Amino acid sequence: MIVCLDSGNTRIKWGVHDGVNWLAQGAVAHADLEQLAALLGDWPQPERVMLANVAGARVAGRIRQQLAPWLPVFYDVQSTALAGGVSNLYRHPERLGVDRWCALIGARTLSPAPAVVVMAGTATTIDTLDTAGSFVGGDIVPGIGLMLRSLAQGTAGLPFAEGHYTAYPRCTDDAIVSGVLEAQAGAIERAFTRLSEPHGRCLLSGGYADQISAVLQVPHRVVANLPLEGLRRLACEIVPC
Repeated sequence: MIVCLDSGNTRIKWGVHDGVNWLAQGAVAHADLEQLAALLGDWPQPERVMLANVAGARVAGRIRQQLAPWLPVFYDVQSTALAGGVSNLYRHPERLGVDRWCALIGARTLSPAPAVVVMAGTATTIDTLDTAGSFVGGDIVPGIGLMLRSLAQGTAGLPFAEGHYTAYPRCTDDAIVSGVLEAQAGAIERAFTRLSEPHGRCLLSGGYADQISAVLQVPHRVVANLPLEGLRRLACEIVPC
């Protein structure tokens, strides 16, 4: 059994895999991190516990504290030059965010086709895999929530918008929400047009994936917790599943 933990800026996503299928997945907010301890009672001793953490050393320490009985089988995943069928062409491979790295490996595990891999969370990352499985580069833009907050905090007359997307907004709240979603979708669509293969795909994951999916005008698929798929693949490289 494999336990996978993706510790992001806002939440910790977790999954339990038996080597064939996901048995369960869930998420806890950082403020409720103590809830992770429930995993100890719900599942037997795992063979591997895979942790991808971008939330800093303090959060990583709290995760270990809650799951202390599992520490002998903990693996802290780091970005590398090659793993899980993906080559990392970042100038400094170890500096690629490990959540992005795991999402890329997860995407490659699901299909060998070239892909634009989007993680839509606190930030939106838009990364490209080529046919050979090389990560050739990617963009980072503020996520939907950050964009909305920046307009509310950085201007005197604009609210924190709670509007709806429309092609021709006719009120301020709708104009802000529509503009933010158009900006997210536009960046993804530009990346998609750069794929060299005609049968490329776009994978969306993260908390805002469904909102972007609703306006995106390229073929795409929403995949829940894509980094967990990458962690599972890496776990099977440590000990064959």
